[in-house]
Amino acid sequence: MRKARYIRLADLVSTAIQEGKLAPGTKLPTHRAFAEQFNVALATATRAYGELERRDLIVGEAGRGTFVRDRGLPPTLGVRQTASDGLIDLVFNMPGDAADADMLRTGLRRLAAAGDLEAMLRYQPHGGRTHERRIIAECLAATLGSIDPECLLVTSGGQHGLATIALGLLGRGDRIATDTLTYPGFKSIAALQGLDLVPVEGRHGVMEPDDLERKCRARKLRAVYLMPTVHNPLGSVMDEATRLRLVEVARAHDLLLIEDAAYAFLEPDPPPSLIALAPERTVHVGGFSKSLATGLRLGYLIAPMTHTDRLLEAIRATTWNAPALISGLVSGWVEDGTLANSEETRRRDGAERQQLCQTVFDGRSILSHRNAGFAWLPLEKGVRAEPIVTRLKEHGISVSGAEPFATTVAVPQALRLAFGGAPKDELEEVFQIVRKAVDRASMS
Repeated sequence: MRKARYIRLADLVSTAIQEGKLAPGTKLPTHRAFAEQFNVALATATRAYGELERRDLIVGEAGRGTFVRDRGLPPTLGVRQTASDGLIDLVFNMPGDAADADMLRTGLRRLAAAGDLEAMLRYQPHGGRTHERRIIAECLAATLGSIDPECLLVTSGGQHGLATIALGLLGRGDRIATDTLTYPGFKSIAALQGLDLVPVEGRHGVMEPDDLERKCRARKLRAVYLMPTVHNPLGSVMDEATRLRLVEVARAHDLLLIEDAAYAFLEPDPPPSLIALAPERTVHVGGFSKSLATGLRLGYLIAPMTHTDRLLEAIRATTWNAPALISGLVSGWVEDGTLANSEETRRRDGAERQQLCQTVFDGRSILSHRNAGFAWLPLEKGVRAEPIVTRLKEHGISVSGAEPFATTVAVPQALRLAFGGAPKDELEEVFQIVRKAVDRASMS
């Protein structure tokens, strides 16, 4: 059977890319110019470009045109792709310390010496064991206010907490307001659950309440997903006045507030949390991966009692319960002060790394939190991130562009540098290499 014309055209361009006749980064003709070049209808040209995008051979950038994608660069780097062996990974933020192994040994010894170990081998309550929920709730009271342990549910990490919200409280087709740059893990959950993400304008990661109000008037929204304290990837901390105004909009339009606090511990003096300002409509999500260890998958949800039954059902359907061994370890570390010490260590280490980053990139715009092990590097007008990412990969450094974080059609050109787990003694040299690659791209 003869192939459709648009498929034949796509094959033609594909062959040129594979043979190197169209190099990565090459700007392709507009749809209209392509149609005129091959004497086809505009719709045929558009379908050919669509087929090439489906094959991950080209990428369209709103307002700039269509470019040949670098086939050596996985399109999902920063979401599903870990850095290859031998690369210094600045994609995933993996804070850690040599002393963490000793922390684990001590915690395991304490558990081994405790009574009723057999209980850890049995099924646990879906929302976590009562005494551990109380321990976590009391620990959080200093920053979140008084928390009813019955409203706190233990999850298998913060990501599982977000998935639990999506499964238990949201439905396919629900519209969820988000920042224009947001956490890729929530984007993944939304895609799986069929949620429609509605980007709301803001400045440096702080959502604009008036634009949220406009979005609510234009279409029915179900919820708002926010990271008000240490935004990922921009590091911003939303001020109290903006939080109060967002709560006002949420109450006026009956919106569920989803407050992600994954990095909130990095801010030593945060404004009141959304769960404190609007406890009747906020689900607060947190975890211990960033403050203790990424491999210890333990998190928590704090929700109104009206929502807990549905959230418990979602936990039961996905994991039944968080592993008792992990929750026992973490609750022990909460009680003996290990968690508080680890959080302080992470803040101090992040501040040192952040200062080094600011020094090397002096003169360039950097968005970050002063204690965070990650930073956002916007690129100058006309400079594309993809060639820089490719060039850095050739130098043994893996970084992410903005695409995994963007909720808008037009993806900003920027680099996200996650350096919390990179070897500290190599960090200055790594930053220098990144700086040179960015400067070189800016001059070309």
